[in-house]
Amino acid sequence: MTDHTYRVAEIVGTSSESMNQAIDNGISRACSTLRHVDWFEVTQVRGHVEDGRVAHYQVGLKVGFRIEE
Repeated sequence: MTDHTYRVAEIVGTSSESMNQAIDNGISRACSTLRHVDWFEVTQVRGHVEDGRVAHYQVGLKVGFRIEE
């Protein structure tokens, strides 16, 4: 395995369905604009409440992508 150097971007994924979908949405978008995305870390979980129910999920993510050689 080769040693790698990474940059880290902080993003927020959102979804009205679930936390998992918010993560998937954030990672999908990051992968469409960044090359060599290798890992992520969930740093925050929050949401929006309407009428006593969860209406929207927000998940803070750190996304690691390899710096090109």
